Order: sequence, then C-alpha cells, then structure tokens
Amino acid sequence: MPTLWVDADACPKVARDIIVRAAERTDTPTWFVANHTIPLPPSRCVKSLAVSHGFDAADNEIVARIASGDLLLTSDLPLALEAIEKGAAVMTTRGEMLDKGNIKARVQMRDFMETLRASGEHTSGPKGYSDTDRREFANALDRWLAKQR
Repeated sequence: MPTLWVDADACPKVARDIIVRAAERTDTPTWFVANHTIPLPPSRCVKSLAVSHGFDAADNEIVARIASGDLLLTSDLPLALEAIEKGAAVMTTRGEMLDKGNIKARVQMRDFMETLRASGEHTSGPKGYSDTDRREFANALDRWLAKQR
C-alpha cells in the first residue's frame, strides 16, 4: 500500500479531516508534515511529523521520504514537481491531479504571476475553499485510494 504524504502547512482543516477519515477507512499509512505540530486524532495509521522551522524544511523532508507510487497532497507546485520527478502521484486539496503533462506549465504560470506581483501588479489570490472543492477533493481521494486496492 502506498503512503499518503500531506504538505500540512497550508492544508485546509476540512481537507485534513477528509484525509484522516479516508486513511482510517482504508488503513493507509499517512504522514502530515509541517513546520509545527498538527493536531490529529489518535490513529494507528495517521502520523504527524513536525520539522525544524526554516524555508522549505517540510518540503525537503517530504521529498527525502516520498517514494514512487506514493501520493502527495499539496498545492505547492515546486514541491509537486519534485515529487512527480520521484515517481509519486500528486493531488491538490481541490482534487486536481498534477502530473508530468501539466505540472511544468502550472509552475511557469505560478512564476509568471509571482513576477507580476513583485512588479507591483495586484493579482487575486486563490479562491476560498468551497463545499464544491471539499466534495471534489473527497471524491478524487476516494477514487485514487480505490485504485490502489
């Protein structure tokens, strides 16, 4: 069974709850990695790993531990790219799969938007996490886990 890796620093609480329930239901080893302690219910398969504070410390720990066939749950595009290069599957907390076919264009767009913001341009940030996002994520995660069985 593959391991679920969660970039927990920016994971919405509602998505965290969905991940915990899915991991418990399917007995999937799951690690929440963050720069701080993540409150999680007692579990035999869900664990939290608090890493040192520092730029990309949690990302670096995930990249060091993730293996081909694992699933990373993140919206961090550079981290997603590194995980994909190691053979892992990547899903955003909105249920979108990132892969070799779409990740580089997404990273380039992110970098372009970052350049715009640095030049003083006001851009809108990500939209809020909606009930539709929650549903799409829960369904996508369930489908991925079912394929692993």
